[in-house]
Amino acid sequence: MASSAIKHGELVALQELDSSSPLFKQGASLRVTGKLQEYCVGTAIATIVDGSVSLKIDTQHLRDLNFRVGSIYQFIGELLIQSDTDAVLQARVGRNVDGIDLNLYHQSMHLQRQFEVDYMRTRTT
Repeated sequence: MASSAIKHGELVALQELDSSSPLFKQGASLRVTGKLQEYCVGTAIATIVDGSVSLKIDTQHLRDLNFRVGSIYQFIGELLIQSDTDAVLQARVGRNVDGIDLNLYHQSMHLQRQFEVDYMRTRTT
């Protein structure tokens, strides 16, 4: 029997999401954060950036989310790969996270991953 459970969004920084990443695969469930660079009402496509990296977000399934260019947003959804280097995240959850310190956020991601590696290492020894 196939599982129909919704997968959690794997925490990923936009800089980590390139075509060589193991997370860059069709249907990968991801959680991404970035500053809204542009939003097209007609297509419901948002573009978020973090540093020099950008990602398109399909927001057609989101309700009650007001988009403001320059604000910081976090999205959870599935990655739809359109070409070898181009992808769109089909968002199922979105929220404004203005006020978040992206540098601190990236540091906490790094510490969390290090903890998980250390934890798994101690569990297997």
